[in-house]
Amino acid sequence: MRYASGLRRLTGTAGILAVSFLISLGSATDAKADRLADVKKAGILHCGVVPGVPGYAFPNKEGKMVGFDVDLCKAIAAAVLGDANKIKTTKMKLPVAFNAMKAGTVDVVTHRFTWTFGRDVGQGLDFTRIMVFDGQGFMVRKKLGVKSGKELSGATFCIPAGATTEANVSDYFRIHGMTFKQVTFGSMGEAQKAYDQGRCDVFVTDKFGLGARRLAMTNPSEHMILPETISNEPISPMVAHGDQVWKDIVVWTFNALISAEELGITSKNIDKMRDTSTNPFVQRLLGKTGKFGGKLGLGEDWAYNAIKAVGNYGEIWENNLGKHGLGMARGANELYTNGGLLIAPPFR
Repeated sequence: MRYASGLRRLTGTAGILAVSFLISLGSATDAKADRLADVKKAGILHCGVVPGVPGYAFPNKEGKMVGFDVDLCKAIAAAVLGDANKIKTTKMKLPVAFNAMKAGTVDVVTHRFTWTFGRDVGQGLDFTRIMVFDGQGFMVRKKLGVKSGKELSGATFCIPAGATTEANVSDYFRIHGMTFKQVTFGSMGEAQKAYDQGRCDVFVTDKFGLGARRLAMTNPSEHMILPETISNEPISPMVAHGDQVWKDIVVWTFNALISAEELGITSKNIDKMRDTSTNPFVQRLLGKTGKFGGKLGLGEDWAYNAIKAVGNYGEIWENNLGKHGLGMARGANELYTNGGLLIAPPFR
């Protein structure tokens, strides 16, 4: 034990106090929550998701929550519990999601939050990996007659409290020597509603989010998204800080979805690929070799279960945000082999 030599030099009361401190420190560490054990015991995965945004987390005609964020939740549930349907989704505003994560009332937040220094450091939260590369943009009514964000000086913005939105807008307008007015709301949904009601000129959020939220406007065709992208918004799910095993499970489940697309593994061909492929990367990913599941405290079919349940990253995108969903081009979210930024570390 690393403390032993130092403790040998402590005697009497000082030694007793030092030993007691280290024992209590070890006990506190041992008593730290084991999220994997908790999830397995409960038999359900609790996920925080974006409140009611088409394409990400939105009730379908049957009232069931579907979307990109929901599928990420299902992938983790399939990897950990062997069943993608063993999830509970809770719609959360930004401040509520952060507090719920730290309080342990949800296991993972797949909500669309930007990975920033201020959120990642000293907040009791850990971002996992970038699942959407986005950037902030502007939506206006076509009748406003503007074609660029540089024509918005003096405009009124509907802005949610606590988001990165306000700082990004302030920076952009300062750089271009412009001014703006803002009306602040308690959530992104409230800001969107106020814009739809005509209480401000501009609605601003991440551009993939704008594409989704435009569909929820009273008259979607009246609105347009301006061409500027004024910030980098790497979107990443979050887990509570301090449980490295749980973070590894979430990170590598997402890596598995991305690797599956690169390797040509889909929800439709996965059984054939597992049975017939001689590609060592495929064999390791799908649990035939490598023994990666045991290192995570999971079965060797953890990645197979996740991909089988929701598909690879490309399938998830197309089903929710792409041609079968919102019709958005992937852009930077293409695989690196197709000129995008999406890449996963190798299963080796």
